[in-house]
Amino acid sequence: MALDTKNNIASSPLLEPLPLSNSKRASKLQTLGNIIVTVVGTGVLGLPFAFRIAGWVAGSLGVVIVGMSTYYCMLLLVVCREKLASEEPLGESSTYGDLGYRSFGSPGRYFTEVVIVVAQFAGSVAYFVFIGQNLYSVFQGQGLSKASYIFMLVPVEIGLSWVGSLSALAPFNIFADVCNVIAMGIVVKEDIQRAFGEGFSFGQRTMITSNIGGLPFAAGMAVFCFEGFGMTLALENSMQDKRKFPILLAQTFGGITLVYILFGFCGYMAFGEETRDIVTLNLPRNWSSLAVQVGLCVGLAFTLPVMFHPINEIVEGKLKIILRNNNDSMGLENMCIYVSRAIVVVGLAVIASFVPEFSVFASFVGSTLCAMLSFVMPATFHLKLFGSSLPIWQKALDSIVLLSGLFFAFYGTYNTIVGV
Repeated sequence: MALDTKNNIASSPLLEPLPLSNSKRASKLQTLGNIIVTVVGTGVLGLPFAFRIAGWVAGSLGVVIVGMSTYYCMLLLVVCREKLASEEPLGESSTYGDLGYRSFGSPGRYFTEVVIVVAQFAGSVAYFVFIGQNLYSVFQGQGLSKASYIFMLVPVEIGLSWVGSLSALAPFNIFADVCNVIAMGIVVKEDIQRAFGEGFSFGQRTMITSNIGGLPFAAGMAVFCFEGFGMTLALENSMQDKRKFPILLAQTFGGITLVYILFGFCGYMAFGEETRDIVTLNLPRNWSSLAVQVGLCVGLAFTLPVMFHPINEIVEGKLKIILRNNNDSMGLENMCIYVSRAIVVVGLAVIASFVPEFSVFASFVGSTLCAMLSFVMPATFHLKLFGSSLPIWQKALDSIVLLSGLFFAFYGTYNTIVGV
């Protein structure tokens, strides 16, 4: 999710992290599962469209480059945290916000947290758009617009946002991931059937696009697919044997990157220039495909409150400070919390109703917010904290990652304004 349900907000002063006892730390297998659930999200269903825009060779290379870059920058965060932890015997800088503070003081912390909060907003909007487009596809001919389906979700999401325990919604998160896997399987099956049934050839598919402007667009989609970057330090900190985290992360990213390439390739080969921005929209209108689409929508609808949670915590934290300074009652405080959660849901739905397509928005988020979080800020923190002690090759590599991230951030904004 990008920008996904798993992107937690950096800690104080906005949010305080929960400490982990040694008995609650994750095993290697549990950490593997956490990484997969954190990184893989609905963005993967837009990869075949990215391959259509870039070409299957350029798309494959783009996914590899983005995967390797994301992995490298995740390690940069871990290295920076280890350096700061060694300098702080009384505590451990364990969040993204802490790194921002130690690198650039309070402005660094607030900038980091604001970017992550905005990314959380964007991820929630992307979920609304995804659900709206899929429901519109499933219930074609009903005379309703995509925006209508988005606003139908509002009462449901307001009610779910009032649920006291997020753990009650955890099974639906797993359900959505299962539907994701099933959807990918159906796309691959459709590809095999078309390849053998229609005698297609590679010559019918673009290897590298002649539209250079489409390459950054596709790259933004690829960046969006590697979600959960903000959870890097939490994942590493939760592991029992932290020394094995880099190797485990490399193995997991290798597997995820391979699956992404195969899925993007298969989806594009199956549908060619007809590939939609969400590949499930290309599936035949039979009961199994429609069931997968509806299942995805139901699962994501129940996991949206998890996306809202960090936003609500910040808003409610500010509300509590204001109300308690005015000596207002707990009843009024609770009522304000309920109202604020409803306003957040309505506001996100209104924004989502103006988004034309999932792919355009996903590429924009990937090129801007995800690029800032995943590339620009880790490279900047690393250069700032280690400075002259870094070898020349690593300074050069960090600088390339930093400049590339800035390029994507500026291009993503430009591309959204003028179109591909």
